[in-house]
Parts: sequence; C-alpha cells; structure tokens
Amino acid sequence: MTLHEPLRLRGRTARNRIVFGSHETNLGRRRSFSERHVAYYRRRAAGGVGVVTTETASVHAGDWPYERAPLAFDCAAGWAAITAACHDEGALVLASIGHAGGQGSSAYSQQALWAPSAVPEVASREVPKVMEEEDIAAVVAGFGEATAIAVAAGCDGVEIDAGQLSIVRQFLSGLTNLRDDGYGEDRLRFAREVLLAVRAAAEGALVALRLCCDELAPWAGIVPTEATRIAVALTSAVYPPVDLVTAVRGSLYTPWAGRPDGHTPPGFGVDLARALRTALPPAVTVVAQGSLVDVEHAEQLLTDGAADAVEMTRAQIADPDLAKKARRRDLDQIRPCVLCNQTCQVRDPRNPIVTCVGQPTSGYEAEDARIGAGVARVRDVLVVGGGPAGLEAARIAALLGHHVRLVEGTRRLGGLLRVVALLPGHARFDALADWLERECRLYGVALEPGTVVAVEEARGHAGPVVVAAGGRPGAPSFDVAEGAEVAAAAEVLLACAQDRADALPAGPVVVWDPVGGPVGVGVAEVLLRAGREVALVTPDLIVGNNLSRSGDLATANARLLQGGARLEKRTVLQRATLGVAEVHDRFTGEPRELKAALVVDAGHRLPADPVWRAVPGAVQVGDSVAPRSVFEAILEGRRAALTIGVPT
Repeated sequence: MTLHEPLRLRGRTARNRIVFGSHETNLGRRRSFSERHVAYYRRRAAGGVGVVTTETASVHAGDWPYERAPLAFDCAAGWAAITAACHDEGALVLASIGHAGGQGSSAYSQQALWAPSAVPEVASREVPKVMEEEDIAAVVAGFGEATAIAVAAGCDGVEIDAGQLSIVRQFLSGLTNLRDDGYGEDRLRFAREVLLAVRAAAEGALVALRLCCDELAPWAGIVPTEATRIAVALTSAVYPPVDLVTAVRGSLYTPWAGRPDGHTPPGFGVDLARALRTALPPAVTVVAQGSLVDVEHAEQLLTDGAADAVEMTRAQIADPDLAKKARRRDLDQIRPCVLCNQTCQVRDPRNPIVTCVGQPTSGYEAEDARIGAGVARVRDVLVVGGGPAGLEAARIAALLGHHVRLVEGTRRLGGLLRVVALLPGHARFDALADWLERECRLYGVALEPGTVVAVEEARGHAGPVVVAAGGRPGAPSFDVAEGAEVAAAAEVLLACAQDRADALPAGPVVVWDPVGGPVGVGVAEVLLRAGREVALVTPDLIVGNNLSRSGDLATANARLLQGGARLEKRTVLQRATLGVAEVHDRFTGEPRELKAALVVDAGHRLPADPVWRAVPGAVQVGDSVAPRSVFEAILEGRRAALTIGVPT
C-alpha cells in the first residue's frame, strides 16, 4: 500500500491516503463557516490532499466550547461552499460534528455545561450539569440533524468526534461517566445511539469516527486494549458499518496529549492505529494520527500495514502542497512542520487565527494573494542578515524574479533558528533553516555567509535593501557586581551543544527567565542533562507561563521537577554577585539568596545596531526592529519582499 494509492470509500474514491484532519481554526464568522474557511480548505485540496475534514461543528446550541466554534445549524451554506471548493480541486469532504460536553465553556452561552457526570473541568474547575434523559435525547437528535444538514450541503459524509474533547468520549470513559443508570451500566450506549442517529440521517454518505483509544489514565480511563473492544462494537453497531476510524488519544487530565509539541516523537499514535487495523474488518478504513509530519514516515507505516490512511494535519498547515510535492517526490521542497504548536494551536482566549511559524499565509488565504511569477521591474536586492527574516525575504524576492544577494556575517545561515534548535523538543527548527537555505539556492539567491557588509556599502547599493541583521542580548534587568559570572542563554546553549559545558563556571546555576517562554525552560533542561544543579527563577506564578500557548506548560514543569530543578516562582532577580544571586519575593519584597556560580540570563533581546537606520529606504525586519518570534520574523521578511517595486 502506498501513500498515493486511491482510497475506496463505499461508493467514493479519495485520490490518495492523506487526510487533512479536523482542528480549531478561529476562521469563523459568529458560529458559521466563513469565506476564510473556504479559502483555507480549498488551498489544501488544491495542494493534492485526498480527504478534508472540516472544523468540528457543535450539534446542540448549548454547546459553545470556544468563541468561534461552528454550530451545525448555522453551517449549511458554509459546508456547501467548502464542499464545492474542495470538490473542484479533487478532494473529498467530511464534516466533523460533535459536542464538547463538560470540557466546553459556559463563557459564551452563559448556560450550564452538560456532561454524563459532575466531573469538574480541569482548567476552569467548572462542574457540569449531569445530563438527564431528555438532555441526552436532545444531543443524540442533534447529531442526526447535523448529519442531515451536512449531507444536504453536499459533504461526502460526516465524522463523529469521539476524541479527547468530546462528550462521546466522556460517556465511554470511567473517568467521566460515573452514572448508575443504563448509560453508566453500558458506557457504549450513548455512542451507539449517536451512531444510529447519524447513520439513519447519512443515507448513502460516509460515516467516520474519531475515537479516543488511550486516555493515558489507566486507573479509570480508556486503555488501548479496551479501545479495540469499543471500536469493534461501535463500528458494527450500525449497518452499513462505520466507514473510517481515526485513532487518537488524550483525556481531560492530559490536555497536551492530542497534539503535543516536539518533545513527543512523531508517530505516537501509530500503535493505536495498528491495534485497530488488526481488530477491525478490512471494509473499515483505519486512519493513523499523531504528529505525522514526514512523508517517508507516513509511507512506511502504510507499507507496514499499521493503517490504511494517514492524517497529516499540521504538516499541511506548514505546507499546503505537501501531497503534490510528495507525489512528485520533491521531498526536499516540502516546508517542514517544526511541531512547535506556537501559532497553529488556537483554542485560546486570545482567539488567534490558525497559521504557521514557517508559513505565515496559512489561515490568511482569503487575504494574501498567492505569489505569481514575474515582476514588472527586476531589481537588484541586497538582504543583510541570514536568519529567518532575511532568508524568507531573499526567497520571496527571488521567487518574484528579482536578483538577490544575501550577506551574513557568520559562517552558517539560519540565525537564531540554529540556536532555537538546540533547545529540547525544538530540533526541527534546524530543518526549517535548511529548507529556507535550499529554497534560496533553488531560486538563484547569491548566498554569502561569512561576509560582513558595512553600512556605507549598503548605503551605496543601487537597489532595495532589506535589513535583517538580527538582535543582540539585552542589558540585564538586574545589577551585576564585579566578579559575578553572567551569560546569555544563547551562549550557554552553544557551549553545551559544542561539548564545552565544562568550560562554564563549576557550581550551581541560576537561570533568570522574565519571559516565560521556551528558552528559559529549555536552557534549564540542557543544564540539568549536563549534570548541573539548577534553580529557575521567574516572576510569574508558574514556570514557563507562555508555554500554555503551545500545550507544553504542564509537561515542561513536570520535566523540570523530575530532572531535579529548583523552581523559584513569584521571584525577581535583583543582583548577581560572586557566587550568589540576590532575589526577592515579587509580592512581599522579602529578600533571599541563591547559590549561583553562574547566572544565565534568558531575558529579552534588543534590536541590532541602530546604525542601519542610516541606510536610506532600507526596510528593517525581524529582530532588527524589536524582539520577534520566528513567525513574526518570517512574516515580516515575506512582506518586505512583496513591497519591493511597489509604489508607496
């Protein structure tokens, strides 16, 4: 079985075995699909994917899990537009339908949550209403009605969400179903009733099931062996049987597990899919899921018979053309997913729009025009700096047809992408840097690493100049006494990566992290692995506060504690002296001292040398402007290239 072998699905044929799975996007208008959704899904269909599964739509008005969550009864027009667009591009469409139950939110509906039992939601501590029989009947009927709407809109079928954040999983699980009635004595009853309602309304359309196969809570939750039994029972509970089953994992106690970041190796769900493939009849298509971001890995698991299809969702957010490039075997041209979750995980009170750090047009397909070949006037473009902003600016400018020269003062291109790649769980950032460099070479950019360009030379350049000179370590936010050993986070990471950790001062290390992102946590982990005694100091109430955006917050704290780190929360670093870090409590001001042979500053960086402002007409991007994330740097590099030759 190969990745590009057609997939027969009871009267329908997907052109390959690649699936773009259901996920939150925040692209909606109120509670309906929007023109942004249409452009987003069309782009993946145009990129060659076989099956597109839309964002999960709630089957009951009382379920409103996040502000822009679609409501099935408002989605007929949106589903019709999405299906027409994807069919035009050759892809099948499944409409995901579900209900978040006790894992939702009452912030938007201002109504009590519904759930099988009164188990508090972990993050909000909200206790749901125990569903009565009429509530259960209303939700079951909602699944049937949502199916009828989706099928009438032209969708090829529906996918029932019985995954990590679903009410169906909550009824199936001993963690959340504590009932003593028929729905508790037979935990599969609710799911069977949902399937019967959906199959009755689906007529000849496909019925898929997204099934949680491991809650990672073996004391009471669903475990893989039980999941196999559940899958066999549910797929055969209706006739015709369920057409597709996607194996996923996670529960209310493991919010990170469904789509972890790079700390979890890709393919974590393959064994779950393999168990289903062994147990289910051949007529049921089994889809593997779990950070599947590399084509060769996906192909291998199909060859091994672990599954019949693969869900490569984040990989296609990073590169919408993944399927086409894979079919052409242009694997080096596939923009890599770095598994950072920084901008594609958007179930977040800030309501960010789904996008990608390496592909900032994702989610903005309705606003950002695709780049065409050729420009009205070819320019000689100079790009100063070979980090992510400079490489993207050079790549896009060359793709447009300009003559581009990129100079970088260091011997290696990639800038801080190379440093970030040294953090645990971030190794794939190296692949993104490599991809940007390859693309620049492919489009003819003259790359000159190890070349320093003076401001005077840049001022004399006849064409456009893009300054992506990067940043520099910021001034410490604490006093540094004579003799104190203080180092920037990047300096320590490079020393450890080059086996020079012994060159660092011997003794306890204090890592000062006023940012709360991955750098402070990552440096502490690297030092712990090198056998150092580490205290991580943060002014926040929790270490790595901003890691909540990537889903790594709880697991990062667990890793640090398991590694032996001392976590100094609500603490401000005041002064570094010889062998001592003087700190005080953020709220009470109570002073303390921590042993510190070395203080590592993981604070904010500053823009590069301001002399570049003297270059007339130069466009500054990335850290040259202000401390920027990888996403912002690449976005600004792209925008700078697109403005070349455009009148202002």
